[in-house]
Amino acid sequence: ISPKKTYRWTRAEVDTTLQTAKLDAAELLPAAHCLRFGPGAAGDVCLLELEPALCGRLQAGHSLEIRGDKDEQAVLCSEDKTYDLKVADTSNVLLFIPGCKIPEQLKMEETHSNIIQTEIFGFSNKYWELRRCRPKLKKLKKLLMENTYEGPGSEKEKDSSHLKYTTEDLLDQIQASEEEIMTQLQVLNACEIGGYWRILEFDYEMKLLNHITQLVDSESWSFSKVPLNTCLQELGPLEPEEMIEHCLRCYGKKYTEEDKICRATAQMLLQNAVKFNLAEFQEVWQQSVPEGMTTRLDQLQGLALVDRQSRPEIIFLLKVENLPEGDQERFSSLFSLREKWTEEDIAPYIQDLCGEKQTVGALLTKYARSSMQNGVKVYNSRRPIS
Repeated sequence: ISPKKTYRWTRAEVDTTLQTAKLDAAELLPAAHCLRFGPGAAGDVCLLELEPALCGRLQAGHSLEIRGDKDEQAVLCSEDKTYDLKVADTSNVLLFIPGCKIPEQLKMEETHSNIIQTEIFGFSNKYWELRRCRPKLKKLKKLLMENTYEGPGSEKEKDSSHLKYTTEDLLDQIQASEEEIMTQLQVLNACEIGGYWRILEFDYEMKLLNHITQLVDSESWSFSKVPLNTCLQELGPLEPEEMIEHCLRCYGKKYTEEDKICRATAQMLLQNAVKFNLAEFQEVWQQSVPEGMTTRLDQLQGLALVDRQSRPEIIFLLKVENLPEGDQERFSSLFSLREKWTEEDIAPYIQDLCGEKQTVGALLTKYARSSMQNGVKVYNSRRPIS
């Protein structure tokens, strides 16, 4: 590298430098890059390392976005994936040289001991690297739960001071790709009303569901074949048709309808009780669902937890979406609730933490210790729980 910005090396000076460095010119390519700093060379350039797929998307004209508030760790999002941004330091100085030819390119050209005078545009001793991460979606539910939808005639809808969020608003505030956000909105049973995403107030959602189940029962329809248009015509005078259709789609064929209705009914029963006698709950639960449906405890995975060590056995509400988002924080929360877990009980509460090609078993190995208790393998925390 030339010490002077305007200095140009000669072939003789290059050969002398090679001799001083005790390098054999015969073992090198004949072309020599002579570097000098350009007038605008600066060290305030950011370098981002991309995997080939992301690089290809940029070259194809797609965009990548960095998302995060001031108090959040920044993430980078493509249209369908989320990546953590980490600074990687290097002991070598990275030089940015426009048009620089690498050895493979020089080998393809006919060169005769030529000198290539090259100007350095910028430099850095660190770069950003990307690591695929889970989307940070807990904030999405938190924002939407600030102003749940209670129906078109509610007092809340007359008050314009309540915050509401469009798709663009959510893209600005949620650290996740657009595809991941839209998928989570479906999981939350969110509905776009007047251009804003809303979660239905649970009591209002149950009101809609009761209208539908009562109609199905009165018309002797099969729950696996509910006629949409007829249902909208019959219930339209009671509630907006778009709300009836939304409820039908939430509890309809995209899922096992019976399981989801049983699950919602269980949530309605459990949310008003701290703990519920398991035997009594199962009896009331079965009586509360539409005739012909069968309730089963496996329908409540990630929603409720059974304590079979207590006498009598009890069940209580424990929703996976209310648990911490971070791996260690999630396990600490679960082990503070219960000292020892079977894999069957804990799996629904950690399944969403599994990354690509990661299993529940791998997570348990990392964050828990296993032991045998009465012939059953159980897991407890690797860390002391305060």
